Amino acid sequence: MEITLKIPDELARKTASEDWDPERVALEALALEGYRTERLSESSVRQMLGFDSRTKVHAFLKEHGVYLHYDVADLEHDQAAAEKLRGKLQDGKASAKPPLE
Repeated sequence: MEITLKIPDELARKTASEDWDPERVALEALALEGYRTERLSESSVRQMLGFDSRTKVHAFLKEHGVYLHYDVADLEHDQAAAEKLRGKLQDGKASAKPPLE
């Protein structure tokens, strides 16, 4: 979708500079507000802004003072995954021990 914004010339001059693309600024603002209000997912922000990794999305959000959406369900999921990994690592260590003589 293509969107055209009309802003007064005076404001356009204030926002435009050699290193600041007003079109990109508007797109980033839309992505930030969409994520902040939970209308856009992390994946949607990544696609919208052309980032190739979640890490870049996280850095972008952090740079703009927007916190990741992380709730109790996410914490519980991460804890379960960590426990599963810990169990696998412990099993691997147990099987790697030399036999007792």
